[in-house]
Amino acid sequence: MDSELTVSISAADEDKQRPAGVTAIAVLFLFASSYLAVLAVIRLASTNAIPLALGAPLLHGLEIAGPYMFLLAAGVGAITGFGLLRLNNLARRVAIMIALAGIVLLVPKVSADAADLSPRLLTAALAVIVRVVIVWYLWQGWTAEKFQK
Repeated sequence: MDSELTVSISAADEDKQRPAGVTAIAVLFLFASSYLAVLAVIRLASTNAIPLALGAPLLHGLEIAGPYMFLLAAGVGAITGFGLLRLNNLARRVAIMIALAGIVLLVPKVSADAADLSPRLLTAALAVIVRVVIVWYLWQGWTAEKFQK
């Protein structure tokens, strides 16, 4: 009788275990959020300490709105990252939408950098690839099943 109970408990734990890819994506969101938050705090403390362009790779033009946009993006990213760690389905959908928006916003950059083969093209293409992998991974049926309660 005890062995049956142990088997069913371990099967339930195994079913709800967070996939390593979800953890990696959540850590990526949390890392990007902390980067933006640090930039915002530095910029709020001293206006000319750092250029706003440091946020351009993550904010895609929204950095001109100032350090409050950095804080807003950091907050959304942190909430999404923590939601992914908790296997929240809404966080999975938000992460997919953020990555899709990033892909769309990177198209002009990749097009402009494609005029000449340079390291900037490689960087932009890598940014698109990372976002495509995030969308693909979170869109998979077996990954989505882990987010169901």
